[in-house]
Amino acid sequence: MISLYRDIRTGIIDQSTGKIFYGWYIALSGIVIITIATGLINQAFGAYFVLLQADFGWSKTLLSSGYAFARVESGVLGPVQGWLIDRYGPRIIMTIGLLIYGLGFIAFSQISSPLTFIVTFAIMSVGSSLGGFMALQVAVVNWFNIRRGRALILLSVGLSMAGFTAPIVAIALDYFSWRSVAIGSGLIVLFVGLPLAQLVRHHPHEKNTYIDGIINNDDDNASNISATPSHQSNDLTPKEALKTQAFWFISLGHAAGVLVVSAIMVHMIPHLIEELDYSLSKAGLITAIIPFAMLLGRFTALFFGEKYDKRKVVVVAMLGHTIALLLLAYAQSTWMVVLFALIIGTSWATRGPLTQALRADYFGTKAFGTIMGFSSMIVMIGSIAGPIVAGVLADVTGDYKFGFTLLAILAGLGSVFFLTASPPKTSIQQN
Repeated sequence: MISLYRDIRTGIIDQSTGKIFYGWYIALSGIVIITIATGLINQAFGAYFVLLQADFGWSKTLLSSGYAFARVESGVLGPVQGWLIDRYGPRIIMTIGLLIYGLGFIAFSQISSPLTFIVTFAIMSVGSSLGGFMALQVAVVNWFNIRRGRALILLSVGLSMAGFTAPIVAIALDYFSWRSVAIGSGLIVLFVGLPLAQLVRHHPHEKNTYIDGIINNDDDNASNISATPSHQSNDLTPKEALKTQAFWFISLGHAAGVLVVSAIMVHMIPHLIEELDYSLSKAGLITAIIPFAMLLGRFTALFFGEKYDKRKVVVVAMLGHTIALLLLAYAQSTWMVVLFALIIGTSWATRGPLTQALRADYFGTKAFGTIMGFSSMIVMIGSIAGPIVAGVLADVTGDYKFGFTLLAILAGLGSVFFLTASPPKTSIQQN
């Protein structure tokens, strides 16, 4: 027990100050920011979907296209966003993004046509992207080296918490108008997300400390408070990363995973309401199972990601995406829906942080934001295709079975991409 306490204390205490390492504060504040940036609209969109369709009579294709168009905006922004984060630091970019996101939410509450829906949703998506996950990941990978995997897994708990907002939003939409809920969401972004973003710092030297909070005893670097990871000489430039097979295979595999996740976020609630005759509140409660499973998935990622090859763990998680979506497509009873939610939540939470850890292991941290930005242009394909394919095929065939089945097969192909994404020869893979 004493040994366990010492191990935990060593992991969180900054050797140079004797206090809790500031990087953990960034990760913890990031959990709340990601919950706000991702949960209030992306994961709750399915609930808005049903009400917008009822109010305006818009088709599934139109609503899916609006969501997908916003993903195009975010994907195209990716390389620029990554460069801006690397150049100016996460805090400034997050501040701008969250301001746009919050004001965009308030504008969204006033929409009255397909054009205003698409424009305001795109604005919110850009703001959410600038203010959320990418910037925080860049900060975390620069603050941690030895404990990077754990820190990324902790940060990604925000995605689990974002999942809990979906049923909360769904219940709120049952009691209040969707316009009122949108205004309230915008105020949460402005008065909770923005202040927390001010805690984020790009590098440890901004707080006069070291990476991981561990003093570097190397003679050449002992006097350098901004000591860098030992593998920095092997960091790849964006140009070098783009020339590797691993960059493309990881990106394509990631896109296949997001293909499933984005389709679920948009179409799961409509599917449950139309095919299984669920109420909006009951469908929202089913979505709450996913974040519970995601919390379990964080432990799965932590245990298996440190014990086994991260790439192979991600392959298994991708197969989980396939199985889960097939269960949802052909669900005839509640137990199948619950099993779907448990599998997709665990698989998603395992795949996400380990995919980012793979990128950092393979390509280094110096240009992590820019490299991740270029990768996001490929991942964007999955974000766009998932909702549109499911929506169009549902309009054509009358249900989601064929569309979900097709997406499940493509997710299976994604596992092959991860399996074949071997490390570049210039990278040093961390365990």
